[in-house]
Amino acid sequence: MSLEKTEVDTISRLAAISVDASEVDQLTAKISNVLDLFQRMEAVDTTNVEPMSHPLDQVQRLREDVVTETDHHEEYQKLAPAAEKGMYLVPQVID
Repeated sequence: MSLEKTEVDTISRLAAISVDASEVDQLTAKISNVLDLFQRMEAVDTTNVEPMSHPLDQVQRLREDVVTETDHHEEYQKLAPAAEKGMYLVPQVID
């Protein structure tokens, strides 16, 4: 799958990043290569492949789940500039 320069321009505008005109050709080729790799990966038949979370068949040693520290929530709430009902209040950053 190959991208057009206009698509790279659109992607860069939507991502709010500036792409220099001299870099558009190179970036278009790189993104197209990644998309081609994805297409080749999708073509692989994985019907009988069992999903795995790790390439090595190992068991992780886990420690016992025991509380080791006391709850300092109330102390931290008192230090916060603004807190209400157990939550920290912050200025709105998204309109």
